[in-house]
Amino acid sequence: QVQLVESGGGLVQPGGSLRLSCAASGSISEILDMGWYRQAPGKERELVARITSGDNTKYIDSVKGRFTISRDNAKNTVYLQMNSLKPGDTAVYYCNAVVYDQTRSLFDYWGQGTQVTVSS
Repeated sequence: QVQLVESGGGLVQPGGSLRLSCAASGSISEILDMGWYRQAPGKERELVARITSGDNTKYIDSVKGRFTISRDNAKNTVYLQMNSLKPGDTAVYYCNAVVYDQTRSLFDYWGQGTQVTVSS
């Protein structure tokens, strides 16, 4: 069993910054892709950023140049540095990890979500 625990959300003014963290723990053999998704009220969940085990990254167009995804493999942790935040970034942010467990079975795990609110 694998758990993803998120932290770092909160209330910030437009133009401000937040850093989200997501730590994976449990029966992990290898973590492949890790990423961040978000869901605003009344809207569908959307990809924000993803990072592979080789540090190849992908971002949704609206956050390019403002957000940076990174990972610390020794800590099984993925981060999302969010700068120049806009009201449109307001959402619940969920981390995601594609994980091989100790039996080499592949699973897709999700964090509990953390609220990011950008408002003046």
